[in-house]
Amino acid sequence: MYYLFEHDGVICTRADLIEYLWDNRLYSDTSYHNEELKSLTRYRFDKVKERAKLKSSVSRLVCILFPELERLVPTLHMASVYALLCEFPSADAVANAHLTRLSNLLFDSSKGRYGKDTAVMFRDAARSSIGSHMPAKSLELKHTIKLIRELAIKIDEIEAAIKRIMDKEIQSPIFTIPGISYWMGAMIIAEIGDFSRFDSADKIFAYAGMSPSTYQSGQLDNCYSHMEKRGSRYLRYALYNATKYVCHWDKSFGAYLEKKRSEGKHYNVAISHAAKKLVRLIFAMEKSGKAYLPTA
Repeated sequence: MYYLFEHDGVICTRADLIEYLWDNRLYSDTSYHNEELKSLTRYRFDKVKERAKLKSSVSRLVCILFPELERLVPTLHMASVYALLCEFPSADAVANAHLTRLSNLLFDSSKGRYGKDTAVMFRDAARSSIGSHMPAKSLELKHTIKLIRELAIKIDEIEAAIKRIMDKEIQSPIFTIPGISYWMGAMIIAEIGDFSRFDSADKIFAYAGMSPSTYQSGQLDNCYSHMEKRGSRYLRYALYNATKYVCHWDKSFGAYLEKKRSEGKHYNVAISHAAKKLVRLIFAMEKSGKAYLPTA
């Protein structure tokens, strides 16, 4: 005996109804995880961009307060330099610092990499520095570094949440492609979402706004086409940057990029061609679920 049910105006059996509800539950779960991932990757993008601006401010302020410091370290944006500048945010402050205190601070913040010799080098440079004595700028420097540190904690939390979704819910083969970082790969997957929405890889490429636009006036076509820059700017950013690294780490993509460059194409145009090749690869991998196998 079969019991009939009505759902959305359609008469169906109990088995059909259960199957329908189950399929839609799975679809809802997938959509939910995709939306969560998209929110997180975009949030991370904005925070990383915000941190980059703050780092530029640090470089500008150091150029005013202690310009010689930048030539003494691999980069200003490292834990030991930030620790130094938080406590001694000017050349004057470093010049007048007690050597033992300066040495201990550098030793602890660099985990033993820097010590007394580095402290002496910094203090000597500070004593002959042309940096300005501006307490207001020193305070701004300290606060800017504090904001960078707070942002770093937030970004770590966001990245941990992204990793949980990617590892447990998404499990994409995209990370088997050499050169695709975890965060660029996650952003690509998040922005594309359900790959079944697209009939072909070219549709994804167009969705990213990376298809060339052509200007036509009368009988004249513009030979120097540029990207349309419509669609998802986040996907466009992720594909462009991921392609650069893939071309560096994968021989076949590197050779393809060089081929386009040898044809006289501008670097950005050549990268867009390589990005199209990458999109086709990702589309095929997501459809098949198979890992990337580099060509010999």
